[in-house]
Amino acid sequence: MRAKIKKEDLVYLFLELKGTHKIIGPKVSNNVIVLSEIDFEDLPLGYRDLQSQGSYKLIKSDESTMFGYSVSADSFKRFLNPPNVEILSFKTSKRGLSFKPLTYQGKPLAFFGIRSCDREALRLYDKVFLEGLERDFYYNSIRQNLILIALNCINPGDNCFCASISTGPEVKGSFDLLITELDDCLLIESGSSFGDRLIKVLPQESVNETHMTKKKLVLEKCMGMFKKKISFNKLPDLIYKNIENPRWQEIAKRDLECGNCTQVCPTCFCSTTYDSVMLNGISKKITEISGRKIRVWDSCFSRNFARVHGGNFRLSRKARYRHWFAHKLAYSLEQFSLPGCVGCGRCITWCPMGIDLTQELEGFSDGE
Repeated sequence: MRAKIKKEDLVYLFLELKGTHKIIGPKVSNNVIVLSEIDFEDLPLGYRDLQSQGSYKLIKSDESTMFGYSVSADSFKRFLNPPNVEILSFKTSKRGLSFKPLTYQGKPLAFFGIRSCDREALRLYDKVFLEGLERDFYYNSIRQNLILIALNCINPGDNCFCASISTGPEVKGSFDLLITELDDCLLIESGSSFGDRLIKVLPQESVNETHMTKKKLVLEKCMGMFKKKISFNKLPDLIYKNIENPRWQEIAKRDLECGNCTQVCPTCFCSTTYDSVMLNGISKKITEISGRKIRVWDSCFSRNFARVHGGNFRLSRKARYRHWFAHKLAYSLEQFSLPGCVGCGRCITWCPMGIDLTQELEGFSDGE
């Protein structure tokens, strides 16, 4: 189903969803667009973000444009795979050992305004958490009821390069609703039966070929606005040919090992776990042990990330940066048949040293 609505009538979508779903979308907080639980009034309407290497600035722009900003500072991954989450409880007693996987218990989530790059990142997350040897119980409990309200980009950020990886700016994966902002209206398209139901509650007008042509022209204009690109067709061979390139050491001298890039990256999924154990008993005789297993985000930039019994196999900063870079653009392609980078540019914007993945990639030789 397709519909055309007035921009202000988008509020009816929020009214329909907020009773049954927790709506996660963009809002302004401390002069930065972040993702949070929102209502229609929270949308950063008329804003635009100016991004460069290690720099972000939010300005009030054209009031008539609803979605002129690009990707937010964080990504939707933290709602599917929280930075700190209990994934398992366990108990042992005279009767034996028992385990209980933990699942999400709140309202189903509705991701509003998910861009093409983050939608592609979700594909990778599905492979990691759902298509391995074991499904992740917590992730699956959210994902199976997740509603996706996607948004085609009309104004890429200054650090975006999704067009080079074919992960944007047009949303191509599955969704429930897809929004494209035109000059005087919003074009709404359904991608599921639930999306059909949502469209029916909107005050709408019929869609004709003129509107579809306008959508095509908007996306073509957006494609021509990208300032950054990479030669994706040369990957992963380009990385493997340069594993011993001295450029890695040059980058490492600028790298702070802060892990900002892994925190904002929508595809990073590294974590560690620890047990919180309780010992219950009478006198000195322990009759029961119970506890929880907690999963927390980790980063391959952490010095202890590659620490194992007997040593550390990535002792140098150079080795840690090289691993992160190579996993994004080489290892992931072989491991999951998907790139570990979706071209959102967050790692460039939020790197305190302004290290630019696209520029560093250009510095490697593709010769034999």
